[in-house]
Amino acid sequence: MSNAAPRPLDGITVVSFEHAIAAPFCTRQLADMGARVIKVERPGVGDFARNYDERVRGLSSHFVWTNRSKESLTLDLKHPAAQDVLQRLLAQAAVLVQPLAPGAAARHGLSFEALHAAHPRLIVCDISGYGEGGPYQDKKAYDLLIQSESGFVSVTGSPEEPAKAGCSISDIAAGMYAYSGILNALLLRGKTGTGSRIDVSMLESMVEWMGFPMYYAFDGAPPPVRAGAAHATIYPYGPFPVGAGKTIMLGLQNEREWQVFCDKILNRPELADDERFSSNSRRTVNREALRAIIVETFATMSLDEVTDKLEAAQIANASVNDMAGVWAHPQLRARDRWRDIGSATGALPALLPPASNNAFEPRMDAIPDLGQHTDAVLASLGFDADQVSRLHAEGAV
Repeated sequence: MSNAAPRPLDGITVVSFEHAIAAPFCTRQLADMGARVIKVERPGVGDFARNYDERVRGLSSHFVWTNRSKESLTLDLKHPAAQDVLQRLLAQAAVLVQPLAPGAAARHGLSFEALHAAHPRLIVCDISGYGEGGPYQDKKAYDLLIQSESGFVSVTGSPEEPAKAGCSISDIAAGMYAYSGILNALLLRGKTGTGSRIDVSMLESMVEWMGFPMYYAFDGAPPPVRAGAAHATIYPYGPFPVGAGKTIMLGLQNEREWQVFCDKILNRPELADDERFSSNSRRTVNREALRAIIVETFATMSLDEVTDKLEAAQIANASVNDMAGVWAHPQLRARDRWRDIGSATGALPALLPPASNNAFEPRMDAIPDLGQHTDAVLASLGFDADQVSRLHAEGAV
């Protein structure tokens, strides 16, 4: 495989008025696949995710994650001189991504209707918390708030206290639906010759992911219980302590595995037919009694011993890794999944996109400084050196 092999989105230019996570995560996927992503940021301020923290050698962890392989153009959309720059950008763009609040796009002349008249092939992707229309249209929406509104928090955590996900799951969901929606729109444009509008709601993205607990609680039925890291409706499925204070994650999915588990791991084959545990539903109801048996058995064994026995019995299990364990994960290393990318502070490791393709290497370029590409982008739009200087002097860029 050659780095020079064509990528699926080579030649596609994406303009994004992005900040935070959802839109940048979407456009980073597009950049991975070869698209030219021009990230439009406010002069002097930029994407506020640049300043969330300084954990990556002075750079923000969120920003490093979601912004490689992009060009940073600073542009004040409210400045009169910015309109010329914007129109030239849109004339070259295949896709516009805008996580603006509903109504804000229209105020800037960036509604799909206005843009479609001037740029009929342009694909416009709007990302918002609750979508256009409805009583929540103007309600503020952050990742934690959407986790709560979507019901995710209600089924996550311990019986005593709900919990949010440890990553920006609502932003990720919206970003991935925006990404797949843009790919679909590009395919559609190949058939129709015209662009279309994509409307992505963070709430709807998360509610789609809540399908199992929603249907489990269908028609007024009780929802799944909060069960910590255990599964709410399958047992034994979750974390169990072993010797020396370690923990193993265990997962049984069917009755064949349950019988093997009783025989080979617990050394109590009679438990397979115990009325309390003879089906998944019964094991779930009687989970505390079963947990006591499993914990007693595992207490006499080390983590490696339990793992070896489970592997020999072909019972699903996993390590409970912390972040250091993930960085050093032997499977990721064995599959050569890490690459170095450039940044203002030197080379940084980055994970290859999960969906590998044997025909091309994904793009893995540097993380941009604020405004790093402003002059180059303006030159590519036909602005000469004097015009660029004037835009800087006027504060438009």
